[in-house]
Amino acid sequence: MSLEITPLEMKKFIIETLALEDTQPEDIGDDEPLFIEGLGLDSIDGLELDIALRKKFQIEASEDKPASREHLATVRSLIAFVSANTQAPA
Repeated sequence: MSLEITPLEMKKFIIETLALEDTQPEDIGDDEPLFIEGLGLDSIDGLELDIALRKKFQIEASEDKPASREHLATVRSLIAFVSANTQAPA
C-alpha cells in the first residue's frame, strides 16, 4: 500500500521547503509546470526539493530510481514519485 498525499499537502510542502513567501497553495496548479514557466523554479530549487522529498518521505536514493526533471515537473508528478517510492505505515 502506497502513501496517500493530496495536491494541497504537496503544494504546502513545496512552498515551505523552498521558502516561497509570496506563493499560496492556490497559486500552483496541479498540472502547472514547476520549472521555468509556471512556478519558475530553477535547478537549485529542484535539488533542494528532491533532497527534502527523500528526507521527509524516506525515499532511498538509488541508481535505478533517481528523481528526474520529469518526476519534479508538476505537483501531480511529485505525488506519483512519492507514492511509487514509499510505503504507508502499517
